[in-house]
Amino acid sequence: MVAKLTKGFWPKVARIILRNRILILIAIAAFTVFLGFQWKNMQFSNTEANILPDDHPATVQYKAFTKIFGEEGNAIVLAIRDTALFTPQNFNRWNKLSKQLEAFPEIDFVLSTDNLKVLVKDDETQAFIMEPFLKNPPETKQEIDSLTHHLFNELPFYDNLIYNPKSGTIQTIAYLDKDIMNTAVRNEFILNDLGDLVKSFEDETQLDVRVSGMPYIRTWNTKSIVDEIGIFIVAALLVTSIIFFFFFRSFRATFISMCVVIIGVMWAFGFLGLLQYEITILTALIPPLIIVIGIPNCIFLINKYQQEVNKHGNQALSLQRVISKIGNATLMTNITTASGFATFIILDSDLLKEFGIVASINIVGIFILSLLIIPIIYSFMPLPKTKHLKHLNKKWMDFFVNWMERMVRHHRIAVYITTVAVLVLSIIGIYQIKITGSRIEDLPKNTHFYKDIQFFEQEFDGIMPMEIVVDTERKNGVIKPATLKRMDELGMTINEIPELSRPISVVELIKYSKQAFYNGIPKYYQLPTSQENTFIMDAARKSSGNDNLLESFVDSTGQTARLTTYMQDVKIDRMEEIERDVQQAINKFFPSERYKVFMTGKALLFLKGTKYLVKNLLLSLALAIGLISLFMAYLFRSFRMVIISLVPNLLPLVITAGVMGYLGVPIKPSTILVFSIAFGISVDDTIHFLAKYRQELAAHKWHIKRSVYAALRETGVSMFYTSIVLFFGFSVFIISSFGGTKALGGLVSATLLFAMLSNLILLPSLLLSLERSIANKQVLKKPQIDILPKEEDGPKDK
Repeated sequence: MVAKLTKGFWPKVARIILRNRILILIAIAAFTVFLGFQWKNMQFSNTEANILPDDHPATVQYKAFTKIFGEEGNAIVLAIRDTALFTPQNFNRWNKLSKQLEAFPEIDFVLSTDNLKVLVKDDETQAFIMEPFLKNPPETKQEIDSLTHHLFNELPFYDNLIYNPKSGTIQTIAYLDKDIMNTAVRNEFILNDLGDLVKSFEDETQLDVRVSGMPYIRTWNTKSIVDEIGIFIVAALLVTSIIFFFFFRSFRATFISMCVVIIGVMWAFGFLGLLQYEITILTALIPPLIIVIGIPNCIFLINKYQQEVNKHGNQALSLQRVISKIGNATLMTNITTASGFATFIILDSDLLKEFGIVASINIVGIFILSLLIIPIIYSFMPLPKTKHLKHLNKKWMDFFVNWMERMVRHHRIAVYITTVAVLVLSIIGIYQIKITGSRIEDLPKNTHFYKDIQFFEQEFDGIMPMEIVVDTERKNGVIKPATLKRMDELGMTINEIPELSRPISVVELIKYSKQAFYNGIPKYYQLPTSQENTFIMDAARKSSGNDNLLESFVDSTGQTARLTTYMQDVKIDRMEEIERDVQQAINKFFPSERYKVFMTGKALLFLKGTKYLVKNLLLSLALAIGLISLFMAYLFRSFRMVIISLVPNLLPLVITAGVMGYLGVPIKPSTILVFSIAFGISVDDTIHFLAKYRQELAAHKWHIKRSVYAALRETGVSMFYTSIVLFFGFSVFIISSFGGTKALGGLVSATLLFAMLSNLILLPSLLLSLERSIANKQVLKKPQIDILPKEEDGPKDK
């Protein structure tokens, strides 16, 4: 049945393409223009992608937190560590910078030395009032020394919030309006307005201002991604075109191939706009990926065309055979590549789902473009000249092909022994791999914002917020002495963890109130005793203006409180230890029958998201292997053939994993992607080889050795060409400033190089050793489906 349906299909496709050349070119141009109009819908991601699904417990808890307290991580921090700041001119200029910041509508409020409030007790009303820390701009160095002494030694509430007493670093915190946090307005403010303000300050004072905070990091991260897209596209075009020309020595062939992939890139951007997907660090890789994956299609089609012209010189027949003989095999290889990317669609992560959808659509798109444009353009051109066909008979290429044939013919045992040895060494390396990584590990290391992150970690113990939410399950339960004491004990435990900053909560405000009650004496910065509590709380109730302070730490009912700390950039394994230690402290101090307490925040979401992603990407790889196995089974109708086809493609993945173990490259989201992508691409060579092998079996009356050697000589050159293009094409990602993209490029390149050797040496060896029984069966029963149609006219392939 399948044979009847597929018989004559590709020759018919070839006739349709070649008879409707002008119409097809017009249709391609029209569709390209249509997708070009969709570019206006493209936008770069302003949000921080949450890898976890919406119904994941960590996501549910984070949403519950933001519903009460709003989105955390909206602070931009500016700091100076320089004694030159403490002069009247520079100090007043620093305070002026705070006023300038607060004047922007994008800023909600600013906390700095300029508007710092000091809590004091009014002796007449016995209530607390907020007085300005800075009553008048200081005019002398003595005034500044007095102010800094007061700040560093008598206001412990602001320790690690506004100042670091050990180094003398002063910090200003600007809280962005939460409504613009995930919009382009945030980017414009940070890149333009904030940048101009800071530069102006630095030019006037000659002081170095450090700037950081999650909105700031995300904005500059997005800008870095945008800047790299163009670099990747140009680099991929340049590298692939140079290699292509080196192999074919034809400006015409190179130009046609570049036109195909450039249209493919235009389609990639168009589909992103049409689907209204944001450009993220992953979707930004798709245009250069299309170039790297599209060039092998061009190589197979152009190489086959030139082989046919070299044999009989008939252009019409050559073009017809290019479509009918290579079309189906190229379709199969592109479908398997697309399948490797499409497996990301099953994941709950929107980030990976969108990447999988757009990548798989565009891989099929670049196949269609290659199959249509290359034969049509060549049909309008004269036959290739003799000099353009010389590459088919290059001595070094003949040497390489002869070497492969010699290895397969005479050294199969050595091939198997080497394979087993490499496999054993790789498995040993796999056991040394660690699942780790950090939130900022993959950020560009040579940028100013990365260096500023390190500065703030050193000075203020981190910038990644981690929140602990305490639900007392009763109104005003937060300010009960027992609850405050439990929160204080939890805070002291957190403070002992070196990677976490001193926690800020309502407890610190209550301690500050006691200090103010005792006329600001620092030693009274502690929780009130049960006897003092009545007087201090009575004074707090009489006070006005404290609600603004309280609402940052406690909800409107007084039932739920937050405890905020900041985490340094640590590896995932250490982050898990910190989470476990904090959870043990929560369980110790807050009985579950009386309190509902949970941890949340961006730091914790990153931990959960990374573990979730690694688990699901392994599932994605398994699915890709399963899908392609079914695909092979459908094509070849043989379980043994499926095994033979999988071995040379799984082996490179194992080798790459082993190399990662030996080199200390951890498993993390950016490196686990390598395996699904590389497997989907490397199996293409297997399909091309097996397709030609099956055709040669029929042509050589099921003589295995002759068929294997003929297939090796016929497809070996194209497989070598495409593998080299893919190797150098993916290598362009190594120039990225992002560690994850760099690792992706290097590891995929290495895997594809291993896959080329495996498919050219191990695969033919396996066929010669294991395929005899299948071939004997096929003498009695022809294959149900031919991957490559038989030649119906013209001379046979050599």
